[in-house]
Amino acid sequence: MTGARRTAQDVGEFRAEVREWCREHIPAGWREAQTGVGEEEFVAFQKAWFQELRRAGFAVPHWPAEWGGGMPVAEQIVLYQELAAHDAPRLVLAFVAIHHAAATLLAAGTDEQRRRHLPAILDGEIWVQGFSEPGAGSDLAALSTTARRQGDGYVVNGQKVWASGAAHADWCLLLARTDPDAPKRRGISYFLLDMGTPGIDVRPVRQATGESHFCEIFLDDVVIPRTGLVGRENEGWRVAQETLGAERGMTMLELAERLGNAGFRWLVETCARSGLSGAPPLEDPLVADRLAGFETELTALRALCRDLVERHDAGTSGPADASVVKLFYSELLQRMTAFGAEIAGPAAHAELRKPLSSGWESGAWALDFIGSWEWTIPGGTSEIQRTIIGERGLGLPRESRSG
Repeated sequence: MTGARRTAQDVGEFRAEVREWCREHIPAGWREAQTGVGEEEFVAFQKAWFQELRRAGFAVPHWPAEWGGGMPVAEQIVLYQELAAHDAPRLVLAFVAIHHAAATLLAAGTDEQRRRHLPAILDGEIWVQGFSEPGAGSDLAALSTTARRQGDGYVVNGQKVWASGAAHADWCLLLARTDPDAPKRRGISYFLLDMGTPGIDVRPVRQATGESHFCEIFLDDVVIPRTGLVGRENEGWRVAQETLGAERGMTMLELAERLGNAGFRWLVETCARSGLSGAPPLEDPLVADRLAGFETELTALRALCRDLVERHDAGTSGPADASVVKLFYSELLQRMTAFGAEIAGPAAHAELRKPLSSGWESGAWALDFIGSWEWTIPGGTSEIQRTIIGERGLGLPRESRSG
């Protein structure tokens, strides 16, 4: 009953409980400890932090109660507000598993698939999303990876790219074309792929930030049993909307709270330090005005996210609401990190490390700005979000498109 009502007193008591828990359990000095560490240390830290949250009932509050969740929406909002306010590490490694994989399994998976994977995710099973391809990024439906029926399964060939965390993943949410003659959105199927299957080659992609979080996945005659099919054959596009829909609501609220807490605090602190001329940039009225503008936008973003969460829970959200939030957050993030890099000056461009368990607002401004492009391009570019808002939200005439 994630939508159960709570009185103001109930929510206030829960907030006090979360605050106390944060003071006692958030690892002290975790940012320094996670800066410049190797992949093994990062993975170990992430798994340990996930289990710490799980023991408190905070790891998957958005899941149904029968699977370990069931937290009322009002309390989920408080939880993410307090985790952000206390600068808790992000669940970077488990993000796809607890949001995308879980949403897909709960909405379209079989009972067997849910029983197999949801408990395993709670125990630390890591997932990756195998959607984008070199020739099908923004136009995801143009994907060319094929899955050919053979016996009691499918043989898959193709390539995926921008697969976050694939180097550590146990399972993959995979889209592949099962009917090459059908219109592009109608010939796609959705699969659960064991990343230990022969024929899979994962190659990390070194990014401009120096990290290799994104990966390419090459699939060469990879066999997926029929039990790995989610939903019906050739109806994978519909199932994929459940996956993509997991980026709405609480995930955006969490990110907005983090940007409005630590992100804005570090921006103000950067502006308060002595600049090249000796005087802190904060003393410049133009800088102070920019900060006031960002604070106003952050207040609006956080309110917008909370409104989206509450209306989504009540079943009254609109078809373009998630696009509005994604567009607002991604472009505000980009402007704030760009301003931070500008104010910090040359020193920001010499900072080549950031905490691996942080978000897109670590205070390493140049790296944060480069990383901010992860939000205005993947998951539907800003241009695509504006098209969705115009067509689905405002009722403007649709662009002509095939498929």
